[in-house]
Amino acid sequence: MNLNSAEMPLFESNLTSLKFLHRGKVRDIYALDVDKLLIVQTDRLSAFDMILPTPVPDKGRILTAMSNFWFERLSHIIPNHLTGIAPESVVGEQERGQVTGRAFVVKRLRPLPIEAIVRGYVVGSGWKDYKKTGAICGITLPTGLQEAAKLPGGAIFTPSTKAAMGAHDENIPFSEAEKLLGKELAVTVRDTAIALYTEAADFAATKGIIIADTKFEFGQDDAGRLYLIDEALTPDSSRFWPAEQYAPGKNPPSYDKQFVRDWLELQDWDKKSPAPALPNEVLVRTTEKYQEALRRLTT
Repeated sequence: MNLNSAEMPLFESNLTSLKFLHRGKVRDIYALDVDKLLIVQTDRLSAFDMILPTPVPDKGRILTAMSNFWFERLSHIIPNHLTGIAPESVVGEQERGQVTGRAFVVKRLRPLPIEAIVRGYVVGSGWKDYKKTGAICGITLPTGLQEAAKLPGGAIFTPSTKAAMGAHDENIPFSEAEKLLGKELAVTVRDTAIALYTEAADFAATKGIIIADTKFEFGQDDAGRLYLIDEALTPDSSRFWPAEQYAPGKNPPSYDKQFVRDWLELQDWDKKSPAPALPNEVLVRTTEKYQEALRRLTT
């Protein structure tokens, strides 16, 4: 896949050969038939729970390549939703450019009503919770931890609700996840999410990347079998840090949309729609960060 293509960024797909179902923050979803979907990863970017008006060149292709890498590498832990069907084969000839390198044909599954978040470090909303309560999602942690410190007892599972677009997800204790999923399924999701994170984090460490935390999504088929769905371990769903710049006590730079967040924080914007357009230099630096993460992990 050529990540330096001169093609125009894709803000929205427009496939007329398939039935359109849903447009999320990044992904557009179409129906193939009763048991398969087409998911197109666009170049849209969200920040502060808002979709920004300016797409980031090649972002969708980078996320697709990275998810494919992790889906294959972690498939021995849990099956995933990929079917192996080429996206180009299910759309009209004139529409192939919208899906090449940026789409999945997946099993149509029933998503679980939680986001499965795994944290290996105390940072972000987890750091805020810890400073207030000494715990994250009800999990009591040792006193005296610094910001961005590695959790001494290993990774923890801190699920959240799935909020509607424009709203904020809410962290919930494991007991609430048990109510939503049932105790047996909640335990399976927790243990699977931690196993996925741990193996991915150990591998990424050999490539000079720290995966501080990540978000997984799971779905079930009609028989109740559990699958890894959505995307996996990308800079959109995870916090990637360059190991050489890591030090406890401060939040390290990350391989994600941090350039975008930093620029937006300096603007006269109330974090409500419409969001400001991004300047070219911010787009270029953001694409470069995504590309660097993919290059480090997969070469």
